Order: sequence, then structure tokens, then C-alpha cells
Amino acid sequence: MIDPPQTRYARNGGIHLAYQVLGNRPVNLAVVPSGPASHVDFMWLEPSAARCLRRLASFSRLVVYDNRGVGLSDPVPGGAAPTMGEQVDDLRAVLDATGCDRAVIVGRLAGCAPALVFTATHPERVESLILMGGYARLSAGDGYERGIEQAQVDQIADAVLGTWGTGADLPLTNPSVAGDEDFRRWYAQMERMAASPATAAAMARQWFEIDVRSVLPAIRVPTLVIARAGNVLFGAHHTRYLADHIAGGKYVEFPGADLEYFVGNPEPVLDVIEEFVTGIRPLPSPDRFLGTVVFVDVAGSTQLAAQIGDRRFRDLLEAFLQLVRRQLDRYQGRLVDTAGDGALAVFDSPARAIACAENIRDGVRALGLQVRAGVHTGEMERGPAGEVRGIAVHTGARVAALAGPGEILVSRTIRDLLAGSPIRLASRGDHELQGVPGTWEIFAVIS
Repeated sequence: MIDPPQTRYARNGGIHLAYQVLGNRPVNLAVVPSGPASHVDFMWLEPSAARCLRRLASFSRLVVYDNRGVGLSDPVPGGAAPTMGEQVDDLRAVLDATGCDRAVIVGRLAGCAPALVFTATHPERVESLILMGGYARLSAGDGYERGIEQAQVDQIADAVLGTWGTGADLPLTNPSVAGDEDFRRWYAQMERMAASPATAAAMARQWFEIDVRSVLPAIRVPTLVIARAGNVLFGAHHTRYLADHIAGGKYVEFPGADLEYFVGNPEPVLDVIEEFVTGIRPLPSPDRFLGTVVFVDVAGSTQLAAQIGDRRFRDLLEAFLQLVRRQLDRYQGRLVDTAGDGALAVFDSPARAIACAENIRDGVRALGLQVRAGVHTGEMERGPAGEVRGIAVHTGARVAALAGPGEILVSRTIRDLLAGSPIRLASRGDHELQGVPGTWEIFAVIS
């Protein structure tokens, strides 16, 4: 497991730039920030973003940082956007501070332009270049007829200024998670922590002032260009233009419409990046796999809701789910579902699954709640949207249904897999599990 890294600061003159380094592979991978929605610490609180960062760090030494004016880096005066020259020089300062003589430079969205300019001006420091959903120019005119007209530019900048910090733009920017209330809350808070509305609007207007088409013929390093076909804000034709005008540029287009590449089925994108960086194609993930499911839910939730009222109960439930997400991130679990007043998660280790369940059980006491949990290991199938299904999932749910408040029950399969482990278990006898063949011996975790 790669823990969230320590945030440090690079200096570029009087400006301090917050950065993090994680992973220890031979290849340096430096990600240029994509605009105002960047905060190197807060990114780790969204599990999908954390998984993406860890995946990148699994085959590289990953460097991420916040632009000046954004996140944990120094602010810029008057809500101004950093200039192109400042962004390019800031990338150089971060590479110097992290000891990167050469690196694979990754530009995302608005970060592609400074990545291109840096690569053209400092080719000796660039191993290769990855451009994700970027553009050389967005505005219409000057021989670029497929660009965005000025009236639409004004609408976009006004929308950023008026809705910044609310997550209201998710249906446009990241439609696959627009209906996920937990993601919307995290995204809205990240916007608020990352930049002021004035700074965000200034950066949004700057997107349409950039034109780096003249730089493209000077790019002489291996370049991978990635787009998602359905994005409506920065259309794929803008990104395809980059590949068409960079010598030897490799263009790969994926389905989907999300701007953020850590949502909307990120694994195929990460596979292509890993192959480009390492020269080795990752083995495909099988649809069926052996995993450990954990079901955890609030005990006595109906009575508690009636006692304290729906609004207060919803607040408690949200605090409970935030605690669950923190523990899942700590123990490498993947949240699958949060239906009702509980959560379903999957682990690759039964010991970590139990440790996570114990910490959730202990943590909710401060909220005045009790939970019950069930844990089971078995073969299951991964669905197209990341869901899991199969008899193992049903078995885990039935084990959880037997648990009382504050109790963690596990199946005999878990007991057998934990042979030699310090985890203590006590038999609760044989049980028939509804809809599951056979008789199952159930064990309680003894703290």
C-alpha cells in the first residue's frame, strides 16, 4: 500500500508551490495541473482519485503539484490567472525540487498547453509527453473554424463564476458521476478549497486565450494523446488536432464524456498510459476474481430515525459514510454500494477487511451509532459499472444479517483463510443462510 504522501513546497522566486511525490519506480511522471480545481491534499479524500494516483505511482515515481493561485500553493494577486510563462517556469521549479532531471510530462486539459511549451523549450528534460483531453486552441477564428465562439466563452466564464464551489457543473463536465451525491459534495468542497470564484473564472477565460499551435512542430519526443469521445466542453476534435500536428503523435480515443480521467471507467486509460511509459502492456483484469466482501450497516436505524427525526438521521448517516470511506482508503477496500443505511465493500485481503470493519465499528461510537458487519470470501464477478455479484456476495449479506449491534461475523471460509493469524474468532454455531446452499459455521470476531 502507498500511503498518501507528505506535501512539500518548491520555491520559484517568491512563490511556494505545493507538491507531492509518491512511488519509487525508475521513471519520473510529472502531472501538470489542469486548472483551478486542484488540491493535492484534498484529492486523496475521493477514493476514485486516490486509486488513480496509486495506480500511476505503481509504475512510476509520480510528481503532482498545485498551480500558483490554486490549492495549497501561494495565491496570486487580485484573482488573476498565472501566465503561460509562469506555469512553464513553475513546472521547471517543481522538477528541480523533486530531483527530476528527466521526466514523462503529463498534461491534463488546461495543463496540456504549459506541458507542450515546456517540452518544446526544455526537450532535454522530457522523456516523453502524455496529453489528456487537451487542446492547442479553443476559440474560433484565425484558421481554427471548429473553435468556440466568443458568446459561448462568456457564458462558460459566467457559469464558472456563478456556480463555483457547488458542483453544479458536473452534468456538463463529469456526467457519469453527476447523480452521485457523495461525489458532488466532495467535488464542490474541492472547488471551494482550491480557488476563489474570481480566480476560477479568470482561469476559465484564459482557456480561450491560449493558442500554442505554433509550438506543435517543435515537439520531438514520443507523444501519447488521449481523448474521451463524448466530452462536450473540450470536444475530442481539439485533442485529435494535437496528435495530427505532432510528429509521430499516437492518438487513442475512449468512450465516455467525463473530463476527470479518474471517473467513468479509468482502467483502460491507465492501461494505455502504463504501456506507453513502461513498454509493457498490463494484463487484463478478469471478470471473475476471488475477493472478500464486507457488509456493514447501522443497527437499529429505523428506531433511531424515528427518535431523532429524518434530517438529523441523514446527517448522522452522512458522517457514517464519510468514516467508512476513510477506513476503506486506509485498508485498500473498494466501496461498491451505499444503499440504504449501510455499505458494501470489496477487499483483496480478509485480514484487512476485518481490520477495516473493526475500525468502522469503533469509530461510529463517537457518533452515537452502532453497526453490525458480515465478512465472507469467495469468487465473484465484476460488472461493467464496477458492481460485484455472485453467490459470494449473497453469502456475505446473509452473514451480516445474523450479526447483532456492535458484532462482526465471518464465515468459515474466512476462518480457514486466517489460519495462523492473530485475529481471534469464536464459533457461533452452524446456520442455514437464506438462499445459500448448505449449512455454514459462523464465527464472531473477538476484540
